[in-house]
Amino acid sequence: MLTSFHSIIGQEKAKTLLHRGIGQRMGHAYLFRGPSGVGKKSMARAFAAYVNCLSPVNGDICGQCRSCIKYRSGNHPDFLFIEPAGAQIKIAQIRELKKKLAFPPFEAKYRTILIPDIHANLSRAEVANSLLKTLEEAPPNTVLILTGDEAGNILPTILSRCQIIPFYALSYEKVAELLKKDMDPESARTLAAVAEGSLGRARTLQEQDLLTLRRDIVENLIEVKADHPMAVETVFKLAEKAVKNKDNLNELLDLLTIWLRDLILYKKGSSNLIISQDLAPLLPLARQRWPLETLFHHLHLLEEARKQLLRNCNRSLVFEVLFFGLL
Repeated sequence: MLTSFHSIIGQEKAKTLLHRGIGQRMGHAYLFRGPSGVGKKSMARAFAAYVNCLSPVNGDICGQCRSCIKYRSGNHPDFLFIEPAGAQIKIAQIRELKKKLAFPPFEAKYRTILIPDIHANLSRAEVANSLLKTLEEAPPNTVLILTGDEAGNILPTILSRCQIIPFYALSYEKVAELLKKDMDPESARTLAAVAEGSLGRARTLQEQDLLTLRRDIVENLIEVKADHPMAVETVFKLAEKAVKNKDNLNELLDLLTIWLRDLILYKKGSSNLIISQDLAPLLPLARQRWPLETLFHHLHLLEEARKQLLRNCNRSLVFEVLFFGLL
């Protein structure tokens, strides 16, 4: 798929800074930094396509020249995407990149290299240090684009060698508007708020149907008390459903945390601040189900579960203990 500046939602400051740099003096290393899921990698692809477009139109790609056609097919020889080999990018990948950069671009005006999520993929100092010389003195006609989360830990030595292009969360209203094409308005507003203006994160929650899973969990927790004959069976079933989403367990914990926050606000009379609009009909029952001090204890249980997942504890056991605690 060919990405254009026009197709990227928001991020007008980033677009302005990139266009200004193209018109004046092209940088050799950029760091696109901001929240996850707001278009950093898409912008990198749009930038790479634009600087090599043979017939740009009104500050964007033409979409028709041979360079644009190759970007659309994903086969442009002068666009390199360095993906992690396993959990992180390996030092051997950086060494291989350096070998490739010893030669000029095959056909494009600029060879562009995209290295995504460096806060996670370049967290090992020896790998990051191997890249520093290239960032400082990139070969002619070569542009490196790194992306990183604003809250991620990025080495100061990398920051000092890159031009920082800031990215920002989208408005909740804009994200909700885009999501409404595929879901009911209440769920769209909930996802937009839960994702904190990250369209990418909202899409992940939508694709994994995590709101439906959360509703199932909340409904069962409200209905079944610890001394209920079906309590053990219910907890095991909920834990089994939860761990099937092994790549999104932290997102699920976030959703449950937000639900508890909403319930606490509701009990305190601040229903206007509630995020989980999709679960609003359940609030009256939930209000009667747990006293306020118990809800604060439940927040503590969720935080403990999060820590246990970081320690690679057995996921099923973590959620079984959690759900028993939340009854």
